[in-house]
This record gives sequence, C-alpha cells and structure tokens, in this order.
Amino acid sequence: MKWKDSEERKPMVLKGARQVGKTWLMREFGQQYYQHFVYFNFDEEDALKSIFESNKNPERLIELLSMIAGEKILPGETLIALDEIQECPAALNALKYFKERAGGYHVIAAGSLLGTLLAQPKSYPVGMVNLLDVQPLTFDEFLEATDEPLFSYYKSIQKGQTIEDLFHRRLLEVYDHYLIIGGMPECVASWVKYKDPAKISRIQRELTEIYENDFSKHNGRVNSGRILLVFRSIVSQLAKANEKFMYGAVREGGRARDFEEAIEWLVSAGMLNRVHNLSKMEHPLAAFDRLDQFKLFVFDTGLLKFMSGLDNRAILLKSDYQFKGPLTENFVLQQLRGQFQAEPRYFSDKHGEIDFVLQYGTEIIPVEVKGGEDRSAPSFKRYLADHKPEYALRFSKRGYRKDGQIINLPLYLARKAKELL
Repeated sequence: MKWKDSEERKPMVLKGARQVGKTWLMREFGQQYYQHFVYFNFDEEDALKSIFESNKNPERLIELLSMIAGEKILPGETLIALDEIQECPAALNALKYFKERAGGYHVIAAGSLLGTLLAQPKSYPVGMVNLLDVQPLTFDEFLEATDEPLFSYYKSIQKGQTIEDLFHRRLLEVYDHYLIIGGMPECVASWVKYKDPAKISRIQRELTEIYENDFSKHNGRVNSGRILLVFRSIVSQLAKANEKFMYGAVREGGRARDFEEAIEWLVSAGMLNRVHNLSKMEHPLAAFDRLDQFKLFVFDTGLLKFMSGLDNRAILLKSDYQFKGPLTENFVLQQLRGQFQAEPRYFSDKHGEIDFVLQYGTEIIPVEVKGGEDRSAPSFKRYLADHKPEYALRFSKRGYRKDGQIINLPLYLARKAKELL
C-alpha cells in the first residue's frame, strides 16, 4: 500500500524462494486495491517473451499487453503483474524503461530464483526497481493465522511485562508446532484447515522435491549436481559439534573452489541463509566478517525439520533430543533477520562461541540460543564479564525476565527482540 501511494514509486520486484506466496500476494493486492488488474505469466505463455524481446518502448508494450489482456491498461488504475519474470530477462530489463518513461503505470513483477539473476548485472535494471523480499511466515504471522485470540495477547506484550504462566505455556506449545509446520503458506493453510501432521509432511516432501528439481532446471552456468550436494549436506553440517560449513563434509576432499558458486546460487535463490563468523565483535559488524568462515541455515525451519527426518514426538514430548540446538538456532535466525540494521553474525574463537551477534545502533549485542531451560554457556558468561555489553540476549524456554545483565526472552518472542530492548 505504501508503494502504491508513493511518489518515488518504481516498478516493484518481489523476490523469494518458490512457493512462499509471491503470486498470491500480487493477485490479492491487484484485486483488492486496484480498479483493474492484469496478470501475465512468462512460464505459461511463451509468446509473451517475443513482445518484450522486440520492443523497448513502454507505451508500445502497454498497447500490446492491453490487447492480450482484452482490456485497456490505465495509468494509476490498473496493476500490471508480471509473474515468473526470470523466464524472460528482456522483461526484467524493460522495467527500467517503465521507470524512466512511463512512471504513471503501476508494474509489479515476481519470480523465483531471481536472486540468481540479480547476481548478473547485465540482465538487471539496477536502481530502477523497488525490491521486496518475500519470506515464509514468521512466528508472529503463524500465530495470527492459527490462533487469533492468543495473537492479540502476544501483540500486547510490552517491555518488562510479566507473562502469566498459562499464556507462557500456550505460546511455547505454538512454538513447538511452528518447528514442525514452519512458515510455508501451503503448510500453514493445511494445518489451519485439517490439523493433520501427515498432510504437512507430504507438502514438505513435495516442496523439497520441487526445489531439488529447480536446481537442475535453472542452474545456468553453475553445476546443478553441486548445488544438490550442498543443499543435501545442510542437515549434517548443522549437526556437527562445530556448525561451521565444511567443504569436505559435502564431498570427501571437497574444496572451496568446488562449491563456492553452488553456495552463492543457493543463498541468492533465497534457499539458504548464510551467517558469517566475525574476526571481532565490534561496530560495524560488516567490517569484521571472515568471508571464508560461515554457517548455512535453511530459509524455513519446518523444511529443515523435515529434511532432518526428526520425528514430531521428539519435539513435542522430549525435553532433549538430537538436532535440537541447530533447529532452535535456525528458528531464531529466521525470526531475527530483517529486524536490525545489519544481518546477524556469529563469533567463535578458542574460548568458545557466541551463537549470534546483533548490531543495534552502535551497540553490539551477544545472543545465546538454548533449546530448553538450560543455563548459559561459559563462553557467553565470559564475554559478558570481559566486555560488559549494554544488552545481552538469551533465547530459551524460560519465562521473560532479566537475569543480571542478560535479558532472557522466551523463544516465541524472538520476533519482538528489537521492540523489547
């Protein structure tokens, strides 16, 4: 809505992994908020490509699109939606002509694996579009979709508030469900409708297969076998005592140069989230990235849980289970992303590891992630004693409270971390 009303509006590009709801968003937005809405899909209509490949004049393009849609396209009143735009680089490129010469028209485009195209500047109108990243549902969105009254309570939680035991237990229950279901819209919709875990697993299996098929279809110059190897190695990479990504764990004797491009492709496609290790925990974090040391997490926690083969009973019934640490970290990262100016990092040295490091203004915040109610790790305590940071966060299943200089946030409040500082 802000985009629609903005005077600075440029054509909008929605990017994100497949099946996160980009097409649905465009259609819903067009039908709800515009008098007219026209939709074109480059995957379904091959002839569309030739229009963009042989025309650069936006007025002429509008004329031709009007004829195909069977209705006049009006500036400001019609939303033009271009879906699966990665199939037609000429259309992606044409967005800049709309920005330069036909700013009155409202154009929105979407595609999966767009990030991989964005990495090739030639095919991409840099600075000529507004980019919007579409992610799976975060915990708060999941809660709103599955339990509206509890969501109202969640929204009302303020800094320093006591969370009554009843609500604490109910929110932890929803947190456990989120680990199993995740935030993919189809999984959440199925859960709301049927409450059937078997259906969720089936959808997650299908999604994983769709993604793996995509690797071979869209790889361009990157070896699709290597993309698949990296993707399938994530669970075992995260299950190691040291979760740092090891090329040798993908394939014996594997080296950076064998898999660097495959990793880049998966990160650009929105399938994996990369978290860099820091050489030191100082502001600004980006200046201290160790580019050769990083962890890779899956973009949706439910999919990671499915890929790991973890049984639902382990999450729901056991206080301690294999893979609990990595799954919890994946969840926290998914909730923290986009909240702070800089993306989360982590820090490790010979004394131990800080799970995540956040930048809040000029303050550096160490973050510890616990899957249960366990106490802080010695390395976290040592860091606090040595550096006395203004803020320190611990996410766990304990209640919301302050323990000395540590703010303990229940895992379900990870999405509100910045708000509660």
